[in-house]
Amino acid sequence: MPRTSLIRRNTKETQIALRLNLDGRGKASIATGIPFFDHMLDLVARHGGLDLRLTAKGDLHVDQHHTVEDVGIALGEAVNAALGNKKGILRAGYFLMPMDETLAAAAIDFGGRGFCVVKAKFSAKRVGDFQTELVEDFFQGFAQAARANVHLRVLYGRSSHHQVEALFKAFARALRFAVSRDKRLRNVLPSTKELL
Repeated sequence: MPRTSLIRRNTKETQIALRLNLDGRGKASIATGIPFFDHMLDLVARHGGLDLRLTAKGDLHVDQHHTVEDVGIALGEAVNAALGNKKGILRAGYFLMPMDETLAAAAIDFGGRGFCVVKAKFSAKRVGDFQTELVEDFFQGFAQAARANVHLRVLYGRSSHHQVEALFKAFARALRFAVSRDKRLRNVLPSTKELL
């Protein structure tokens, strides 16, 4: 059965509707009001092999923070819901993503505890219309809501654009592996605690 979820997150600051299919074909329809962020989420869908439909209306007249963080939370909730009981998933995944002069690394573990570490220094305050300091806020929101460990690092690079994009691509590829199902262990929970 396909692993899908529908999340609606409505606050005074944002209104988000998100539909996710973890077993998709990398198709995306995304509108957050922040074009570069839309592009990063499109990369997550394509490189993560998932289908993602997302609309977000946030208080962009204030700034981008609430929209970006809440989209991270909504995506984390959607992945967690779509995973269900987590039996048979690989659980953890990692990826090294080169992008021209940049190299980024991502590691994810759906072990049931939310924790995020982002090691990246961007020389530019904005890439396109996107505030680079919000990269960490997005992934923090995702990790907490997905109850996952998320570790991201830019090992080196010159272009802030390449650094941000490489991080999102590495995250997507690590996510794709972590949520993949192991046919041999399809009825086994990937934990000796028997709880995730």
